[in-house]
Amino acid sequence: MIELRHLSKTFPTAEGDFEALKDINLTILDGDIFGVVGMSGAGKSTLVRCINLLERPTAGHVFINGQDMTALNPERLRQMRRSIGMIFQQFNLLMQRTCLKNICFPLEIAGVSGADAKRRAMELLEIVGLPDKADAYPAQLSGGQKQRVAIARALASDPKVLLCDEATSALDPTTTRSILRLIQDINRRMGITVIVITHEMAVVEEICSHVAILDHGNMVETGTVEEIFQNPKTEAGRRLVYPDGVRIDQLPPCQVVRVAFNGGSSYEPLIASLAIDCGVKVNILGADTRNVNGQAFGTMLLGLPQDGGEAAKALNYLRAQPDVTVEEVPDYHG
Repeated sequence: MIELRHLSKTFPTAEGDFEALKDINLTILDGDIFGVVGMSGAGKSTLVRCINLLERPTAGHVFINGQDMTALNPERLRQMRRSIGMIFQQFNLLMQRTCLKNICFPLEIAGVSGADAKRRAMELLEIVGLPDKADAYPAQLSGGQKQRVAIARALASDPKVLLCDEATSALDPTTTRSILRLIQDINRRMGITVIVITHEMAVVEEICSHVAILDHGNMVETGTVEEIFQNPKTEAGRRLVYPDGVRIDQLPPCQVVRVAFNGGSSYEPLIASLAIDCGVKVNILGADTRNVNGQAFGTMLLGLPQDGGEAAKALNYLRAQPDVTVEEVPDYHG
């Protein structure tokens, strides 16, 4: 288990002290895939670097499995860091070394024999799907392949925790999904706790079970991914969950209702069912919905028929659906 207790980090600048993190309290359970999300400058990378003490907190404590990282002497801290793997946005591979030797590098530092290091490196290349790239150099690889090698290198020391700092930000969407699937598979097969630092909610919804939202150094929301997507409680949370949220005052004049999806099956076509079951057609004026592990979250704005009877029929149908909340937008005049 990872516990951050009253964690703060301040950097001195020419203009005065800058508070990158402010009294952060967070618990991450063993085997979890935990997302830390926020806009640029929120403090995410500082937070992840404080976990393994690449940045030493100005105040507070970092506990990993009950061990206070901030109280360790240099030798013990080096030992603890071997149980924490880390992957980065820019891969950080050694360009003069082959893929195999990149993965062997942390094993060599740990004093593992050459033969054992090579055997372990080949096992890891198999796990990340690149057994044929042992003798290739990083310059010969695609971005996704480089990140797979970086993941293999991070796993070389059998870590209990894997820190992913914007690990997919430099990759295209298809490659991002494949890397996220790999991270998820590693979490399930090896039981490694994964902390995903990202500015993209799409990454969080893809693989994370829990999420914390950072905003200007403050931790403003934490909870399960489903809870945060269903009901973000802060402005920072709403900006991240609904970045393209529709403003009511920009909609054309009509009777408008807001439908909120609260975790029902994302495979039930609500609007199509309304048309088929009731014979009522509505206009979708705006939507910001997403599929999280087969569950639907988000909101949709619907313009109802001008006919009062048809509008009432649509409202009654929508309100009868499970895991859906419907509210009218009153006194709307455009």
